[in-house]
Amino acid sequence: QVQLVESGGGLVQAGGSLRLSCAASGSIFRVNTMGWYRQAPGKQRDLVAAITSGGSTNFADSVKGRFTIARDNAKNTVYLQMNSLKPEDTAVYYCNADITIGDWPRLRRNDYWGQGTQVTVSS
Repeated sequence: QVQLVESGGGLVQAGGSLRLSCAASGSIFRVNTMGWYRQAPGKQRDLVAAITSGGSTNFADSVKGRFTIARDNAKNTVYLQMNSLKPEDTAVYYCNADITIGDWPRLRRNDYWGQGTQVTVSS
């Protein structure tokens, strides 16, 4: 069984910063791509940023230059550093991970989600 546990959300004023963390735990063979999505009320869940196991990153245009993503492979943890926050960044942020589970050679890849953490940016 695999769990993703998020932390670091909260309330911040516009222009401020927050750092989100997400740790994967359980019977993990390998953690592949990890990322963050967000969902504002009445809107779909969209990709914010993602990072592969090799360190390649991908960002939504709306956060480029303001957000960074990093991971600690030894801890199966991904971080989202959010700077210069704007009210439009307000949303529930979800951690996502593509994880390989099982024992060799019986491996399979599944997609996992965290429970979500609220980020609120006041103007």
